[in-house]
Amino acid sequence: MSDYGFPKYVSAAEKKAKAEKSLKKLKKNNPDLEPVIIEGRTLAKSWWGKAWNLNLESYADYSNRIARGKSYVRSNAVLDLKISKGRVAARVQGSRAKPYDTEIRIDILDSTKWHEILKLCNHRIDTLEQLIEGKFPKELEILFTDKRYSMFPSPKEIHFNCSCPDYASMCKHVAAALYGIGARLDQSPLLFFELRDIDGRELIQKSMEQKLDSMLKNAGRKSEREIAPKDISNIFGL
Repeated sequence: MSDYGFPKYVSAAEKKAKAEKSLKKLKKNNPDLEPVIIEGRTLAKSWWGKAWNLNLESYADYSNRIARGKSYVRSNAVLDLKISKGRVAARVQGSRAKPYDTEIRIDILDSTKWHEILKLCNHRIDTLEQLIEGKFPKELEILFTDKRYSMFPSPKEIHFNCSCPDYASMCKHVAAALYGIGARLDQSPLLFFELRDIDGRELIQKSMEQKLDSMLKNAGRKSEREIAPKDISNIFGL
């Protein structure tokens, strides 16, 4: 605390140095740490990372709180972040010497919504690489980001807690971990499907099956553009 009773200002450089020191110390006994390292000012660069962050920032419930984590994640204060089915476990360096333990639980995607997404995608995504890179048709983004179908979670599907003494409904450490998820999706978009307990490969498989079914159904149909035998004779002067 400062002499005036307010929290002492800590510069970004000081936060970063403290996080680096804490990370080195933790790694001695925890070699499997997976820190979130942000290079530059951009929190996410890929379609998946950006879409994750934009989804969080689009909710009024989070608009005044989520930004609290930006300076922390930029300072590489998320010392460890692991994503598994419906759960994110993170260690975030705060003002105290010991990092805080943060847990975020995310509801798995409703099966009805998932089947609806499979149906609407039809055969619009052809390869897993296309899905991972976010290079599917622009109009398909609505299936991933529109709140009617969104595979991205809403605030009511996100539950969290932190070992810090901050009693705010979303503390800085949770906010940093949420942004950390977006950064991690930059590296491995398939972790998003792991988090929501859905199979990205199934999306491709179903899409291709539907494409094949459509081709087979149309195989026996005569096309309106088909040239009649008599017209072929006329074309070739037979």
